[in-house]
Amino acid sequence: MKARILLMTLLFNANWTSAQSEAVPVITSTANIENHASVVEALGTLRANESVTITSTVTELVTDIHFTDGQRVRQGDLLITMDTSDELALLAEEQARLAEAQRQVKRLQPLARQNTASKSALDTQQSLVSVSEARIEGINSQINKRRITAPFDGVVGLKNISVGALAQPGNELATLDDDTTMKMDFSVPEKHLSYLMAGLEITAQSQAFPGKMFNGTISSIDSRINPNTRAVQVRALIDNPEQLLKPGILMRIKLLTQQRESLLIPEGAVTSSGTNQSVFVINPTDSTAQQVSIKTGSRYDGKLEILSGLDAGDQVVIHGNLRIQNGSQVEVIAIKRGEETLSELLAQRQNKNQQET
Repeated sequence: MKARILLMTLLFNANWTSAQSEAVPVITSTANIENHASVVEALGTLRANESVTITSTVTELVTDIHFTDGQRVRQGDLLITMDTSDELALLAEEQARLAEAQRQVKRLQPLARQNTASKSALDTQQSLVSVSEARIEGINSQINKRRITAPFDGVVGLKNISVGALAQPGNELATLDDDTTMKMDFSVPEKHLSYLMAGLEITAQSQAFPGKMFNGTISSIDSRINPNTRAVQVRALIDNPEQLLKPGILMRIKLLTQQRESLLIPEGAVTSSGTNQSVFVINPTDSTAQQVSIKTGSRYDGKLEILSGLDAGDQVVIHGNLRIQNGSQVEVIAIKRGEETLSELLAQRQNKNQQET
């Protein structure tokens, strides 16, 4: 608001000379060749790079829980222990049978070599050893099913089971997410397909973290185009070293394609009439504004790509273009050369006037 008031003050300053009052004060910018890209914007929902719902494969009593809500665990860490008393008893019994069978094999082997014991008796004991070893392996498998471990590094969610509860197959006990890297699927119009490739960088933002930018790369592209939306699904991986992002967050993505050098001007220089677009170019010989029709391309970061109608170095009006027409006499009071704000540009003019007086 202050900038607008200052601009009006300058535009209608009664101390200007009569020659100056006939010229409309304007602010310009130079059309330059700069790096440019087409911008694809999309929405996507985050998912953990690896995610699993922890469940039991057996019906058993929970005897111990080895994690707390939100705890970070390593692959192989024990999460939940269930009652294994029956299995341990069977294991001890079978281990005793195995030890006895192994003793009989050890006793019969020298006797069989001396033909004082039958070969069939030795084979029977060796068979018993094999059977006991197989049974022990099966019992250990049942014990392991009652000891749930983390399949990968990650963070555990809220636990849905308590010690003393009966775990049953299919019941959700907890969740485990690998959130060091997040993945997200989003749609890209098919016209950009030829420019998509694995490794292409993206930026993403979320309302959960205003002003913070997250960087990622495209990891894969779907093999099919959706015939209804005429878009292709793209998967991106986003680094999450601080573990700020969580599965389910909605992200707004920006993807730059068709990197190239283009002639660019600020968007504020363009005036539209129906489908026609034009800009006012300053004629340096007589300080008049000439209206020029242009053909535009893509927009990005406040700048507009010019496909035809302008040349590099042309001075275009970006402020004051609503008060002039083709052939109007103008006075350039400031030139925008970078990221200056309107207030800063007007301050330049004010400082110049003060120096002149």
